[in-house]
Amino acid sequence: MVRDAWLNTMVVPQAIARRHDKPRNEVLACFLVSRDYILMKLIIQKALVRWENGPKVCSRAPTTESGALKRADCSLGIPFKKNSGTNPAELIAAAHAASFSLALSNELGLAGSASGDIVITVTMTLERLAAGWTIMNIHLNVVARLPKVTQSRFIDATVRAKTSCLVSRLLRANISMNAKLEQ
Repeated sequence: MVRDAWLNTMVVPQAIARRHDKPRNEVLACFLVSRDYILMKLIIQKALVRWENGPKVCSRAPTTESGALKRADCSLGIPFKKNSGTNPAELIAAAHAASFSLALSNELGLAGSASGDIVITVTMTLERLAAGWTIMNIHLNVVARLPKVTQSRFIDATVRAKTSCLVSRLLRANISMNAKLEQ
């Protein structure tokens, strides 16, 4: 039966397809399981890097579909000098901080009206191995001021967020964390 459900993902009945307009970055998949249709959205995100090499210039310019990055300056991968633009490790650290903050706010059940603040710093340690530069360790430092949250609830939420964070689940590096709730 499971095999049959996968085979049915290619065909979406017209009645279901009409009821669910597809946003630009989503794919509608339909599974037939015991005569019921289960709809699942797959989100597809895109980014591109334009590499240009010339007699005087060699540049890499990442651009995201959302427009958050538009032909950003990007170094070779390791920040050898100040102001050399961003680099892949820095972009991964930023993505990890953003993803972890989302996971933590979800775990804490914070609504848009909740007072307080959370500061998350992600520190990456890179090491040059035979295969090239590798992210070996990632450290999350979480400092929060949340008046209505208890210490035990905060610590439980940070541990769950570390496990449920999209970027944490992606990375193979060792991930450590300090979490502090300030009053």
